[in-house]
Amino acid sequence: MTLHPALVLAAEQAQPVASAGRLVTAALVGIVALVLLITQFSLHPFLALTIGSLLVAGVAGMSMGDAVEAFSDGFGSTAASVGTLIALGAMFGKLLADSGGADRLVDTIVSRSGPRTLPWSMAAVGALIGLPMFFEIGLVILMPVIFLVARRAQVSLIAVGIPALAGLSAMHGLVPPHPGPLAAIGILDADLGITLALGVLVSIPVVVLAGPLFAKVAARWVDVSPPALFESRVAAGTSTPSGGSAGATTGTDPDTGSGSGSGGDAVVDRDAPDGGPTRRPGFAATLLTVLLPVVLMMGKAVGDIAAPEGNPVRAALDFVGTPLVALLLSVLVAMVTLGTGSGMNRAGIMGSLERSLPAIAGIVLIVAAGGGFKQTLVDTGIGAMIAGWATGAGISALLLGWLVAVAIRLATGSATVATVTAAGILVPLLPTLDPTQTSLLVLAIGAGSLFFSHVNDAGFWLVKEYFGLTVGQNIRTWSIMETVISVSGLVLVLVIDLVI
Repeated sequence: MTLHPALVLAAEQAQPVASAGRLVTAALVGIVALVLLITQFSLHPFLALTIGSLLVAGVAGMSMGDAVEAFSDGFGSTAASVGTLIALGAMFGKLLADSGGADRLVDTIVSRSGPRTLPWSMAAVGALIGLPMFFEIGLVILMPVIFLVARRAQVSLIAVGIPALAGLSAMHGLVPPHPGPLAAIGILDADLGITLALGVLVSIPVVVLAGPLFAKVAARWVDVSPPALFESRVAAGTSTPSGGSAGATTGTDPDTGSGSGSGGDAVVDRDAPDGGPTRRPGFAATLLTVLLPVVLMMGKAVGDIAAPEGNPVRAALDFVGTPLVALLLSVLVAMVTLGTGSGMNRAGIMGSLERSLPAIAGIVLIVAAGGGFKQTLVDTGIGAMIAGWATGAGISALLLGWLVAVAIRLATGSATVATVTAAGILVPLLPTLDPTQTSLLVLAIGAGSLFFSHVNDAGFWLVKEYFGLTVGQNIRTWSIMETVISVSGLVLVLVIDLVI
């Protein structure tokens, strides 16, 4: 995948605009300003990244004209390459939610699980929902299911909630087409197919460790009974894994707007706009639709390895596996399998797609501003200086990327900001890495961006309030789960680097 073909050349040719001491000062001033603006002044990360970029350039001695040009170049190239993919991903995820397809996936998997396999099923549910959806949207969709499953199975909310959150979070940090991994792939000019394949490979053991296995420990630390929220969604009638009842849908999930009982297909939502769903799409059609973009993008990687250049099959796989085309095709297919398949008419489908875009405007701006910050670091020569220091000190690029992402994550609370900033700092190391190592660097940064979510992370408070936990309980469960994902992800990345 080549989103920024000039990045390596630019990194190699960038000459420092000042002495090493002044460049170090500029980098520290910019990062400290970024942290303070986000954490102390609650400034939107887009504004903080913009101001931080100009401060870095100013302290480094770059003219303001050059500073604005560098930021604009980075902003524009990142927005052009990643912004469209984020928009298509949002459309896909919104259609999955509005059609009832997400509920269909969740209910089918959970209804076929026994009490002992429930944590494993919930981890699979979280990972599947996490593939096409942003973390916050996936969390809102999963919470009613987590509550109901915990209540029916008569187990702690933590026992089934942590596995689902682990699957959701691991996909968010490690697997494209999520904004963080996509931005890092673009900034570091990594191969999408390789990164996607390695991301899935790393995510599976990470989810197992941080999900079902850690949940056994976390449930002993914190024993929380599920609240009675969302109970009206389910009526008696159909057996659940615990022998309780979770029959046909008689109401709607107040968060997703669609019914989700495991026994019913009808969707009855009097508040839904005209043209909304009247039934849920089938499980097989929904599952194949969710996996379609992943299959197309991985098919491109397989074609590049197995077929020679000029082969028509490889050319076709290269075309449909390009992220923009793969996501575009997936949205078009979803309009039929999920939209029409749920009884939505044309107006309902178009309305769902339209409602998906306002929510991701902030994410696109943050990612693009991170690209601008990156370009400022490159053009001032700060990135090259840091890369030279790291190379001379013998520090692994993968470990360095993880550490930088961890530091920014702890300081700002934003996984996306940590990913795009760390990727920008590590750009000058690209000439020393082969394509596989570059993809592993993306994953190392993604793992670091998930480290120890705490009070400056919006996700921390979202989980705390939904689960009804104290701050201490949330740290012992959610925060440690995020740390397990981060550390185990790094370990697996380093092991793969040794083997490949």
